[in-house]
Amino acid sequence: MKSKRLQAMLIFSALILSVPLIAMQFTDEVDWSVFDFLIGAVLLTSLSLGVETVFRNINDFYSRIIFCVIILVVFFLVWAELAVGVFGTPFAGS
Repeated sequence: MKSKRLQAMLIFSALILSVPLIAMQFTDEVDWSVFDFLIGAVLLTSLSLGVETVFRNINDFYSRIIFCVIILVVFFLVWAELAVGVFGTPFAGS
């Protein structure tokens, strides 16, 4: 069960990354480079591995929820910073 859950999360990550790839075939408004796909893959894989680690190592339901929410918040903050530079850090290239 555990490996199937991780496998499903990684397949879902690949499906998410296929959306901009398909969109690039139909419009010029989506312009991702190989580096963008690489960063997206690293972020989504890290998210999947983090959630899987929480599910494997923490047994308490509420602790799982708290840790998964923390992982999701960090993921979305990093994603927003890379996408539009919300905080204006050098991390986003500002």
